Amino acid sequence: MKYRRLGKTDLKVSVIGVGTWQFGGEWGMDFSQAEVDQILDKAKQLGINLIDTAECYGDHLSEKLIGEYLKKDRREDWIVATKFGHHFHERFTRTNDYSAESVLQQLDQSLKALQTDYIDLYQFHSGPDEAFDNDALWTMLDKQIAAGKIRHLGLSIAKNDNLHQTASASKINAKAVQVVYNRLDRKPEEEVFVSCQEQDLGVLARVPLASGYLSGKYKPGAVFAGNDVRHRHDQEHVRNLLAQVEEIKQQEVPEGMDMAQWALAWCLNHPAVTTVIPGSKNPAQVEANAKAADYVSDEHPQAVRS
Repeated sequence: MKYRRLGKTDLKVSVIGVGTWQFGGEWGMDFSQAEVDQILDKAKQLGINLIDTAECYGDHLSEKLIGEYLKKDRREDWIVATKFGHHFHERFTRTNDYSAESVLQQLDQSLKALQTDYIDLYQFHSGPDEAFDNDALWTMLDKQIAAGKIRHLGLSIAKNDNLHQTASASKINAKAVQVVYNRLDRKPEEEVFVSCQEQDLGVLARVPLASGYLSGKYKPGAVFAGNDVRHRHDQEHVRNLLAQVEEIKQQEVPEGMDMAQWALAWCLNHPAVTTVIPGSKNPAQVEANAKAADYVSDEHPQAVRS
């Protein structure tokens, strides 16, 4: 595994992390504690140390499953990132509240679910600019850093061209930005990544496999389950994505190379990107994702060299 400095933090993160939206039940399947334990055991065995989750992957459900695992493992071996602002009600249904009072309450709920005293990276979760521009929120969160509940703040921006929030990151003491970035969606390259590099922010690339489209497993005509997030795209959009993937596979992926590993390495070779956080449904997918590190350049601005 390879590691990088997460922006201006003291965190050394693996270039491959573990995304855990799937644990909340919106990827077409539910997970038992044993299945989550197997996924995280495999990740640790392979040198992965970053777990990204959120308050609304289920009603703190993903956090609870991770917390049960952390209770049995060495907490200090993991960098745990979670988020705030969304309230889960049922699958694909959330409401938002970014008020200082609500976020403080949610922070305590996340700490309880994760069975930990601190969160390494606490991220503003895909909120509008009006909610972001709230001094009371950031003052409260700075106090939680002083109290030891949070190590670092980050932003998980909803729109991958949100320059307002990205450019303001350093002003509100955020040290990392999470953004959708993959071979099918390169919008962050235009402005967001430029600002991240200017501020020396860490970048977590989410959806690096484009919700599985860049795994190479799905052919034109594929149909997804009703409780799978990909099912929520209209069929014309799905057909278009699958056609693009087929073209990329033929023209850009080296012959004999696993497409998912190529897609992850493609993200990581951008100088702004610190780590990718693909979701995995089983240990075999974790192992396949981890192999992408073999194709990642050591000449990266945030590379940690042993």
